[in-house]
Amino acid sequence: MKNALILHGTGCNPNSFWLPSIKKFLENMGYTVDAPQLPDSDIPDLKKWLPVALNFEFNEESIIIGHSAGCPLLLSILENIDMKIHKAILVAGYAKPTGVEKSPDLILQDKYNWGKIKNNVQDLIFINSSDDPWKCNDEAGLYMFKNLGGTLIIREGEGHMGSNSFNQPYERFLFLEKLLEIKYTRSSI
Repeated sequence: MKNALILHGTGCNPNSFWLPSIKKFLENMGYTVDAPQLPDSDIPDLKKWLPVALNFEFNEESIIIGHSAGCPLLLSILENIDMKIHKAILVAGYAKPTGVEKSPDLILQDKYNWGKIKNNVQDLIFINSSDDPWKCNDEAGLYMFKNLGGTLIIREGEGHMGSNSFNQPYERFLFLEKLLEIKYTRSSI
């Protein structure tokens, strides 16, 4: 069963920025999509968010998409499931403290089991911007990429790819739609 889980970031909800349009896009592709409201979104806390996310029924066709604080959560999900899912896409993600007040460290694990995370996803994509105001930037993407491999995409001048504080409405994410349309397997690359 093709299904997808979309995870919002700090201070957001399932209707923030491009999340609703990606949900509809995936549904039009035949996916069952869950985009839960994560509790106390102004203070992302792994202890509160992870149980909600692990309630999802993962399978070999599952896709997880995270934005901002949804990305460390996505990494924790991959570390805590016992199967290989199809695809994980981290948009404006990070896996270590950024030093910015708006990205609380409660969502981060002290350390990650990079090997288990890598083994639990077939296709791993990081999308970061060169000028992310929350420091979920190209350096944050490179850190995850160096630990996990996959595909790192650096967007020039795209900011946080959705931010009320920096007036980035980002209501549609056409580039992400194109990535979701790509169908391939590791053996065909």
